Amino acid sequence: MTQDRLKPGDLRSSRWFAPDDLRSFGHRSRMMQLGYSEADFRDKPIIGILNTWSELNTCHSHFPERVKDVKRGVAQAGGLAVEIPSISVDESFSKPTSMLYRNLLAMEAEENIRAHPLDGVVLMGGCDKSTPGLVMGAISAGVPMIYLPAGPMLRGNYAGKILGSGSDAWKYWDERRAGNISDAEWLGIQGGIARSAGVCMTMGTASTMTAIADAMGLTLPGASSIPAVDSGHMRMSADCGRRIVEMVWEGLTPDRIITSASVRNAAIVAMATGCSTNAVVHLIAMARRSGVQLELDELDALGRTTPLIANVRPSGKDYLMEDFYYAGGLRALMKQIEDRLDTSAITVTGKTMAENLEGAVVYNDDVIRPLSNPVYREGSLAVLRGNLCPDGAVMKPAACDPKYYQHQGPALVFDSYPEMKRAVDDETLDISPDTVMVLRNAGPLGGPGFPEWGMLPIPKALIKQGYRDMLRISDARMSGTSYGACILHVAPESFVGGPLALLRTGDIVRLNLDERRLDMLVDDAEIAARRAAWIPPEPRYGRGYGHIFSKHVTQADKGCDFDFLQTDFGPGAGEPDIF
Repeated sequence: MTQDRLKPGDLRSSRWFAPDDLRSFGHRSRMMQLGYSEADFRDKPIIGILNTWSELNTCHSHFPERVKDVKRGVAQAGGLAVEIPSISVDESFSKPTSMLYRNLLAMEAEENIRAHPLDGVVLMGGCDKSTPGLVMGAISAGVPMIYLPAGPMLRGNYAGKILGSGSDAWKYWDERRAGNISDAEWLGIQGGIARSAGVCMTMGTASTMTAIADAMGLTLPGASSIPAVDSGHMRMSADCGRRIVEMVWEGLTPDRIITSASVRNAAIVAMATGCSTNAVVHLIAMARRSGVQLELDELDALGRTTPLIANVRPSGKDYLMEDFYYAGGLRALMKQIEDRLDTSAITVTGKTMAENLEGAVVYNDDVIRPLSNPVYREGSLAVLRGNLCPDGAVMKPAACDPKYYQHQGPALVFDSYPEMKRAVDDETLDISPDTVMVLRNAGPLGGPGFPEWGMLPIPKALIKQGYRDMLRISDARMSGTSYGACILHVAPESFVGGPLALLRTGDIVRLNLDERRLDMLVDDAEIAARRAAWIPPEPRYGRGYGHIFSKHVTQADKGCDFDFLQTDFGPGAGEPDIF
């Protein structure tokens, strides 16, 4: 794939800073106000660094230093780097969920790129929604872009035990509720479970999404695996700065990288890593921004044929992302499944995936398993359908006990999280291990924003009996660090009248994973009668961004993007005029 290199006059920024042009006098003078001489910006690619750092985003707390590394690389390659702060959609402190603001980040990224004199962009993200949000916006803006993943944090540690963020938080919380952990132990776990800058060190949503960006060709090869505080992360950041300048001269735009082949590669790699269920909604949204109409059933088909070979928690049993990096990282995993990938796909390096994978080696074949010894024979995810989820629901079979693959039991239905929370803390709750817990009104509109409420806590009444898992169903999402027999993303959601809204406590629910079926054993006439009596709830928002979200967000099976931002909605605005 070849393309003529751009010349200085072809740069997008050249229209802002044209010499001897009265119209650009103001732009040139304002650059000088910032302390730049014309030699600093004249005929040089101007690179925007979209930085999602904030003092409340622990995953990105190292980004102020990484910006310096990126700028160093840009300057070495003959460009001028400018930092542009972007909304920080952190998962830890955003309420009700950062998913409510993923599309806001995408809009901000697109408009920042479109409105400013930028020839290329480095996207700095990592925490769950920042990867898809930044990438979606940059896809729509269409300028050369490279993604800089935040990297996983170091392994957690307490009392000689290795801890995995999220996964062990849930595990030890159940033990705390059972009365098996003291105050001092709980405080020690709290301080030891997250020890450095970086995203969750399990294969949660953050590492899933950076791996997807990597496999899609949007990062430097293997960049997603480098721990946040490793010196290699600094070098990778400077490499991003150098490479984006070359990408500008090469005219290497996202539409040349993100194709149906690269999207399929990303989906296969996601399955092989034991990806978060959130990968479904984000990958669909990213693909559709590029005009690739990825469907749930395509992901299920890949899940049936792609073995899970990353032995990383929560789907794996023994290791974390730091171990994955030492074992060879994502390049090594992709090398293991190379014959399943379209390695002719072009990446941000300007080379093919095949070229990028040359020399990749697995150093620990218990962490990155060979195809002959997978963690799980099928991929990480399964897509279910049935009269409870006609438009689909998602399950992570590798992360739950196989005894739940075929299950039937009575529903215990909750209409809100507070209602459910009160019930699970009631030790006298009438519940059995066969009960199917259901939380509804927690989808894109009902949550609002599609919160991570789907890993419903095990009721104390069962914990006291020694149970640590049960079948749970929700139209919510679940943290990628979570585990257990949870069915999520039920579509259509109950808030808009999906069948989950018609389920009643005591109805029998049946899961058949082999057939990919999820049904309530209620006859059609009764379901029709319930539907006729159903009263739609009041909208969550009457104004503001939430109102826009409610009017335009698509359902889970369509990626939860805004309908007006997708390629089939209408023509884009194009390059803004400058007068």
